[in-house]
Amino acid sequence: MRTTLFIIALSIALCAKAQKVFSTPTESQADVKVFVVDKEYRADIIVFRTDREYRAKASENKGIWYFTDKASRAEKKIYFVDKDYRADLKVLFTDREYRAGWKNNTKKHLMY
Repeated sequence: MRTTLFIIALSIALCAKAQKVFSTPTESQADVKVFVVDKEYRADIIVFRTDREYRAKASENKGIWYFTDKASRAEKKIYFVDKDYRADLKVLFTDREYRAGWKNNTKKHLMY
């Protein structure tokens, strides 16, 4: 009985896992360097920033990010750069969840 409950709880936790990112203060700590663009045609990905962890799934990698306040809880550490040529990934933030998604699938591996 106890083992069954543990397996169920673990399954729920894994399914509810969000694509959690942490904005690191130094470039050397980052997994991915990000530049924010102002036009969709310049973006590699359109990102919807959610305030609810359960709304984004890491396995889907579809541009729904949950920003955590602790680096240890993040799946990816990102650093915002000030020049587009320094970035690994160019991001456009949106306030509409349905707009989130990849524009450049060759960069998708950066967020797995």
